[in-house]
Amino acid sequence: MICAVYKSRLKPDSYLFVEKRNEFERVPEPLMKMFGTPELVMLLPLNKREHLALADIEKVKVELAEKGYYLQLPPPPVNLLDEYKKEIGYSRD
Repeated sequence: MICAVYKSRLKPDSYLFVEKRNEFERVPEPLMKMFGTPELVMLLPLNKREHLALADIEKVKVELAEKGYYLQLPPPPVNLLDEYKKEIGYSRD
């Protein structure tokens, strides 16, 4: 299975995987408006890969088959203050 991967010009670090290059018919219109004009990043042979950098490859395959697309969003930012509090064992109790 080869899919096309596009990046968003409006949403940094957001990627849209679709079944075939330039075929966005199954992607909901509100999502396409939020995503903006897709910019092709690569054609990706999923059957030749065991994993992806930031997405579960099995979830990508399932969503492509069921919905016709997979949207990869950037991970939420890390709250460094909360991480520091955990590290030093800080508690308000």
